[in-house]
Amino acid sequence: MSFISEFKAFAMRGNVVDLAVGVVIGAAFGKIVTALVSGIIMPPIGVLIGGVDFSALAITLKQASEGVEAVTLNYGAFLQTVVDFTIIAFAIFLVVRLMNRLQRKQEATPAKPAETPEDVALLREIRDLLKIRS
Repeated sequence: MSFISEFKAFAMRGNVVDLAVGVVIGAAFGKIVTALVSGIIMPPIGVLIGGVDFSALAITLKQASEGVEAVTLNYGAFLQTVVDFTIIAFAIFLVVRLMNRLQRKQEATPAKPAETPEDVALLREIRDLLKIRS
């Protein structure tokens, strides 16, 4: 098998395609959560703690000088990313929890026994009648 055909067989396997779809959806979900956190959640939190803009929080390590920008630790952006991560992790937890519940319900529901075919039922009747006669 050539390298190209082997790669094609690998890439077209179901779980690889599912993984690719998950990555794309996860990236889109991450952008939604980032917009939610930076545009909706963090501004009210900033107002509650005194009008602080989290994205602007930084510690200046070295002041700017002629032609050289200031060196800063942008811990506000880090805090915002931590909130993003927490929300994404919680959302994934909820989805996995829901999937586990659905799987448990599916496993707990007993399978309905298949109906006995008519010929087998007739044979059983004949057997039972023969037992009664003898």
